[in-house]
Amino acid sequence: MAAVSARLPAFPWDKLEPYKKTAAAHPDGIVDLSVGTPVDPVPQLVRDALVAAADSPGYPTVWGTVALRDAITGWLRGRLGASAAGHRNVLPVVGSKELVAWLPTQLGLGAGDKVAYPRLAYPTYEVGARLCGAEAVVYDDPTDLDPAGVKLLWLNSPSNPTGKVVPKEDLIRIVAWAREHGILLFSDECYLELGWEAEPVSVLHDDVCGGSYEGIVAVHSLSKRSNLAGYRAAFIAGDAEVLGELLEIRKHGGMMTPAPVQAATVAALGDDAHVAEQRGRYAARREALRAALEAHGFRVEHSEASLYLWVTRDEPCWDTVAHLADLGVLVAPGDFYGEAGARFVRVAFTATDERVEAAVKRLAV
Repeated sequence: MAAVSARLPAFPWDKLEPYKKTAAAHPDGIVDLSVGTPVDPVPQLVRDALVAAADSPGYPTVWGTVALRDAITGWLRGRLGASAAGHRNVLPVVGSKELVAWLPTQLGLGAGDKVAYPRLAYPTYEVGARLCGAEAVVYDDPTDLDPAGVKLLWLNSPSNPTGKVVPKEDLIRIVAWAREHGILLFSDECYLELGWEAEPVSVLHDDVCGGSYEGIVAVHSLSKRSNLAGYRAAFIAGDAEVLGELLEIRKHGGMMTPAPVQAATVAALGDDAHVAEQRGRYAARREALRAALEAHGFRVEHSEASLYLWVTRDEPCWDTVAHLADLGVLVAPGDFYGEAGARFVRVAFTATDERVEAAVKRLAV
């Protein structure tokens, strides 16, 4: 056990605890804009579906119900432009973080293999590489990598933490490069429905992949679009051979999405109204926080999509974290996401309207 845990970096959020205490001491309480966890209600139709399926005494299947696979493939075709998507191209997972962390291990990667991901990135890509003993490598443009030994390439658009969107023409180029070199490409698209100043495109879109999913898989989650972080509802879609292999492994591992959650996912994917309503909430919070941060002296970079503003005062990120904690506002330091973020902080707009309003007032001081 110790040998495995020793491969991992220190859990970054533990470092934020002293600043959280400072922010919590504010007379009006903390405004937590650090983690980015949803705070708004789960849509009623989703809760109703969960309750209706609550009497589920038997084991669920790893591949999911036919209804779930129908819902996912219908959403892929209608929302992502993946016209060839069928049941063999989809696989439910128990939240996307689980998938990201354990994918390299489930793919059989290990010493001598390389896992590549963006220079500024969600820390779990590195964790996944370390867990299986592979080498983690970072990139600015993946096509500049030496392809030798690269077995898994992560894309992330829209990006966590920066909110940057990879344009369609770049996706076409990257997919072609990965295929040319026999590199499996996984695209983390969990924020795809939260584009603000750009329209994110999936690697599964017909224009990007040419209608073939060979060598490519997309990762999607309902945590953000439907406020279902607590449900652990997610899925992957793409190359049927890759998903078939993962299905067999996950059967042996008992990695099953609970049956009530599968039913709730069907309801969520079949309804666009709650997604539009949640987008409206986030758009208003984003606009209010962006204006307040800029007036306070921050510069916003990228941030054209996702649930975050990527901002800087051109100082070390921990100085910024301390400054905002003194105002009762907690944010995430940019170096959590790589050394390139050392002078930035990530500001989530996932707090309630009341807490966002409190942050705006404090930033105006």
